Amino acid sequence: MLYILDVNKLFGEKFTLLNNVKQFYINKVEAVDNFLDMYFYQASSIDNLKKENSELKQYKFLYESKNQKLKDIENSINSIDQINEKVTQSRVLSYVEFDDFTKVWLDKDKQDDKIEGLIVDNYAAGIVIKKNGKALALLNGNEKANYAVYIGETKAPGIIHNLSKSKYILAKYIPIWIDINIGDEVITSGMDNIFFKGLKVGKVVSINKMPDMQEAVIDPYAEVLKRRFFYIYKNSTQDTETKPEKIEEDKKSK
Repeated sequence: MLYILDVNKLFGEKFTLLNNVKQFYINKVEAVDNFLDMYFYQASSIDNLKKENSELKQYKFLYESKNQKLKDIENSINSIDQINEKVTQSRVLSYVEFDDFTKVWLDKDKQDDKIEGLIVDNYAAGIVIKKNGKALALLNGNEKANYAVYIGETKAPGIIHNLSKSKYILAKYIPIWIDINIGDEVITSGMDNIFFKGLKVGKVVSINKMPDMQEAVIDPYAEVLKRRFFYIYKNSTQDTETKPEKIEEDKKSK
């Protein structure tokens, strides 16, 4: 009995030792396995977080840039005075002189001395001035129908004049260093407070270059001699009088 009991005790002790070794091995393997899983998971997570952080920084820079541009636009808008514009239809009453078809009376009284724009079919047709308390229209082709324009994609500035005994009109005082081309479209620049910017005038058909400036012959879009009704454009924020003679004098002085 003692022998049997000793043998059983020995087996129990031996198996317990083996079980402990086995359990220790299993725990270590699990610990290493968990450590490796955690390491590779953390490494992958860190790599993903780095990429996300880099993208977020780019978006942050773009946001700050766009936000600053938006603030600049808002500041610009807030700094602009309200523009009051008015467009009225007017009918041609008669010629001023029978030998000049480019000057006509309109059926409007005019109390102020501000020069106003004349429009027909969404094209610039000339200017309106005050004479004897009435509205006098100087149509394209009249020697005093002067207003500021831009020419072509380069927006070369010029002043509209008449071209004697011709259906064409002339843009004068164009800087010689700015390129213009035949076929360029001519629009109002709005720099004279007569018209707004962008009203179509015509197309360039020829160019005359001089030592210090250049001129462009323009085929106008508006057929002013055939019309009995026009629209008068008035920018009521004009603070100063801009006379055709003054425009030409200023250009000549420069």
